[in-house]
Order: sequence, then C-alpha cells, then structure tokens
Amino acid sequence: MTTPPSSLAQSLAQTRKSYESASLGEADSHANPMQQFEQWLSEAIKAEVPEPNAMTLATVGSNLRPSTRIVLIKDFDERGIVWFTNYQSQKGQELAGNPFAALQFHWVELERVVRVEGVVEKVDAATSDQYFNMRPLLSRLAAIASPQSARLTSRAELEALMDKTAKASGENPVRPATWGGYRLVPNRFEFWQGRRNRLHDRLAYERENNVWIRSRLAP
Repeated sequence: MTTPPSSLAQSLAQTRKSYESASLGEADSHANPMQQFEQWLSEAIKAEVPEPNAMTLATVGSNLRPSTRIVLIKDFDERGIVWFTNYQSQKGQELAGNPFAALQFHWVELERVVRVEGVVEKVDAATSDQYFNMRPLLSRLAAIASPQSARLTSRAELEALMDKTAKASGENPVRPATWGGYRLVPNRFEFWQGRRNRLHDRLAYERENNVWIRSRLAP
C-alpha cells in the first residue's frame, strides 16, 4: 500500500513562485563574466539583500563525495574570487587533494543565481596577513583558537581554547600558518535570472584559449 503524502509534502509539491522581476539577454549583459558578476553583486548590495556576500562553496573529497558550506567573498578581480578560512578544515583538506571547486551565489530577492567553477589556489601570505590584521580582535583570536572541523567534547572545550589563545596572544595576535586565503580561478560562469512560466534566462561563459565564450542555455 502506498503511504499518502503528508500535509507538508503536499504543501511543498504545490509551492510555486512566479519570477517576474527582471530579464537577462545577450544585448544587456557584459562580454566579460567578471564584469557581469561585479554588476550583479553591486546590485545585490544596493538592494540590501541579506548577506549579499554569502556564497556556497562545493568541494569533493578523496572519497569522491561532494560537500558544501557557506563562506563569504572578501575580494575579487580578473584573477578570481577570494575567501579566507582554516587550511586544515574539511574544505582545506579537500582542496589540498582536489583543487577543483564551485561557488554559488543566490540572491533570492532579485531572483538571481550565479554559479562559478574553476581551480582553487592559495593567495600569497602578504594578502592573508593584510586581511587577518583587518579583522576584529575576537575574530582573529577565534581563527587561532578553533581547530576547525575537528570534533570537540563540548562547547566548554571551545571556550577554553579561546580563553587560552586570548591569554597567549594578547592584543596583537599573529596569523597562524594554518589560516589564510583561497582564490578560485574561474573557467566557467553561469548567470541565472528567474523568468515567468519557468522559461528562465541562463547565460553561460566558458574560457577557451583565454577567451570567454558566452552562450544561452535552456532553462
């Protein structure tokens, strides 16, 4: 006998949203995807969407299983997109074994998604030092104290590590070698703009011989 769907399942199946806020055509998009990304990110910030700098980072471990988490973009230019984290975390270990990764921005209020794929590299130590020293003191201490992704016995253990680090590091903590920046060097972008009746706009950019080739994808 088939189990009837729950009220929640029925509600999810019937949930619909009509995307009607904007469009994305070849004529009104940039030939360079980084310029298009800069425009959309600027518009997301101007629209005051919640955490416009938040992005999902997807990596793949040695077991070939993908994993995702939210990180924050801290810089970008023609070389790629930069964020900072613990190099010994799960994502750091996975990137050490497989540098290919993907990013996704989802600006719900603007009905937009940006997907970016490429190879990840560490930024230079000077860049990591500069950003680390810009952070609030407690954030710097937390970066030193936390053995990110390691198992803890309790919250009390984490707070004890923080207290120990604060006493040892003082007011001018030094960036640990286990913490720093990554840059995703893109070879593919996709810009998704929601449209009415699920006929969404999707423009993909792929780098071929150092030239960006733009194409439209079916929704």
